[in-house]
Amino acid sequence: MENNQDHFEILRKIKKKPESSQRELAKELGFSLGKLNYCLKELQKKGLVKINNFSNKKNKLQYFKKYILTPKGVKYRIDLTLKFMTNKMKEYDQLKKEIDR
Repeated sequence: MENNQDHFEILRKIKKKPESSQRELAKELGFSLGKLNYCLKELQKKGLVKINNFSNKKNKLQYFKKYILTPKGVKYRIDLTLKFMTNKMKEYDQLKKEIDR
């Protein structure tokens, strides 16, 4: 589940700010740069994220990547959200039953 949660958080951040650098994403998510890089590669392999490289070889300051959610990535993010909400509703119902007893 943790991997799905990590992937969900990454997809959510990319949706909000696709021009973020890996360093920015890692900092915002509380991930190491290596962990984020690994997760992004996994998301790319699954076809959930497309990574576009934009570079100007003369000036490395203008080099950046843009992360784009694919339609499959959008659907995956929605599915994870629905699963999360369903689980939280089940937890709420169980806690309510325990309290009522």
